[in-house]
Amino acid sequence: MIIRTAKKEDAKRLLAIYGPYIETTAISFEYDVPTLEEFENRITGTIPNYPYLVAEDETGIIGYIYAHQFHERKAFSHGAELSMYIDMAKRKNGVGKALLAEMENILIRQNVYVMYSCIASTDRKNDEHLTDASIKFHEKMGFTVTCKHPVCGYKFGKWYDIVWMEKRINNQIREPKDFIPFSRL
Repeated sequence: MIIRTAKKEDAKRLLAIYGPYIETTAISFEYDVPTLEEFENRITGTIPNYPYLVAEDETGIIGYIYAHQFHERKAFSHGAELSMYIDMAKRKNGVGKALLAEMENILIRQNVYVMYSCIASTDRKNDEHLTDASIKFHEKMGFTVTCKHPVCGYKFGKWYDIVWMEKRINNQIREPKDFIPFSRL
């Protein structure tokens, strides 16, 4: 497996990975699969400032992860929110772990101090659209739950919660170094 920066030309394959998450799960709260053009714009709009990475094996792209600023104000420039999607047939094979590790290494070089993930959750047992696998994965990777927003996402005729998880990846220092855009690394 190799990990590399995504390209605009990867959008079609990334949509093929992401689409089932929209159509069959509550992992994404999007209702409609984005157009190819919209997805290309998401990739090209992210890369100047944050990493957008893909994992490839001998079959092609099998997963991706990207980051963006936690909130738009400059005071938040040392925090990055992550999103990651793995081809459903390739999950539980170390793809997510490898993508997250590479993302963490890059974000440290960008002077990011904390990574955040916003994860859909439910207290329902055997929900056909959502499990707790993402929360368990993030816990295994060193993230902790910082808050929960109950019944804030409605999909497939059900209410879902979200939990925010974070992982501190850099020592908080009195005078943090300036954020370095991904394009300048």
